[in-house]
Amino acid sequence: MSGMQRILIVGSSGAGKSTLARRLGERLRLPVVHLDVLYWKAGWTPSERDDFRRRQADALQGPRWICDGNFGSSWDIRMPLADTIVWLDPPRLLCLWRAIWRMLTYRDAHDRPDMAEGCREKFDLEFYRFIWTYDRKVRPRLEAALAEHGRHARVVHLKSDREVDAFVAEGGASA
Repeated sequence: MSGMQRILIVGSSGAGKSTLARRLGERLRLPVVHLDVLYWKAGWTPSERDDFRRRQADALQGPRWICDGNFGSSWDIRMPLADTIVWLDPPRLLCLWRAIWRMLTYRDAHDRPDMAEGCREKFDLEFYRFIWTYDRKVRPRLEAALAEHGRHARVVHLKSDREVDAFVAEGGASA
């Protein structure tokens, strides 16, 4: 097994962050922290900024964890704590398709396991626009945050499902 103990997974919505977090959590026997659970309240009500930052800091105090989510306003909390940062970077059309598929899968059935209770999937044009513009708007900020807060960490940049599968199969030793 790898020496990874504190893994941060970042990337566009629909990139597969939560799925990878669950898979790695099972493979490496690490607890998983989903930022969406910490941020969102029932009915898609966002947390107050300071409360969300405190909840993250509390959730990541332990010596071993996997944390998935973007929330660029708090990369400064998570990146310095991580020993490994996995950047999922599949094509945006795939991310968009996955987000739409997720909406269709969970909209009537039940809440997503990686989402706060009471946040049911819905068609959200603004969210899909965020995915479509991620490379132009968020990528530069992510790259800057990695340079500022993640220099100490091993950064694993995965661009395909094949690379993700190999990474999980090798317990994080690949890439």
